[in-house]
Amino acid sequence: MSSDDEDLEVIRKKRLAQLQSQQAQAEQQEAMKEQADQQKQAVMRQILTPEARDRLARIKIAKPEFVEEIEQQLIMLAQSGQLSGQVTDQMLVQILERIMPEKREINIKRI
Repeated sequence: MSSDDEDLEVIRKKRLAQLQSQQAQAEQQEAMKEQADQQKQAVMRQILTPEARDRLARIKIAKPEFVEEIEQQLIMLAQSGQLSGQVTDQMLVQILERIMPEKREINIKRI
């Protein structure tokens, strides 16, 4: 029986070490994600006026995946030097109109 107890204890220790390792990796990934998000927000503060940031924040509530795409495009434009100065609210509206997919009109006809 003592051999079984020792084997069980070894298995427990290995499993505990594995779980601790997984938890440490998850914490590290979360920290990296948070740091990247902070860097992205700092860049967005530099390239967008406060009004444009507010508009983007409101859109993010409705369509978060869409805003993520727009933020990436704005950051790429800024890094490549294609943006001259800050993006104003009006400029952001124009960018959004070009990027947003066309809305389909739904007409209901009663017979």
